Amino acid sequence: MDIKSLRRVVTGHDAQGRSTVLIDATVNNVFSPRPGAAFSVIWSSDEGFPVSNDGDDDPSNRKVGTSIDNGTVFRIVSFEPGVAPRNHRTDSIDYAVVMAGEIDMILETGPVHLRGGDILVQRGTIHDWVNNGTEPCVIAFALIAAKPVTINERPLRAQG
Repeated sequence: MDIKSLRRVVTGHDAQGRSTVLIDATVNNVFSPRPGAAFSVIWSSDEGFPVSNDGDDDPSNRKVGTSIDNGTVFRIVSFEPGVAPRNHRTDSIDYAVVMAGEIDMILETGPVHLRGGDILVQRGTIHDWVNNGTEPCVIAFALIAAKPVTINERPLRAQG
């Protein structure tokens, strides 16, 4: 599955308040932050909660970090075999669905093998993604701002 071939459909409202399609196009904002990884931001918000559904602005080309303070990011990521490592933690709760392929999520206590159709809830843990397979692994992530995890009164902040 090539993320450049994914279709993005975004709904909204016309001037009379009727529901309509605002965007129906192939993903065209694919970035590669490190060797073997590519991503596309499908949508993001940064105005807090609840999120506003007003307006017609398309935030998909806005530069965002892994997550957004007091916001959301929905992105598709492709991890090629041998993807460069990036051990990290985010200040977010991440809902992920493996769309295609297989991958190992490396936690501090060991790996978890995920494959197409698996669903993950990532709750502020340090992790890395390792693709030891022969095919790309494509994952859809919804990252929603969260308070840092606190253990023994010590916050574990985003890193990496």
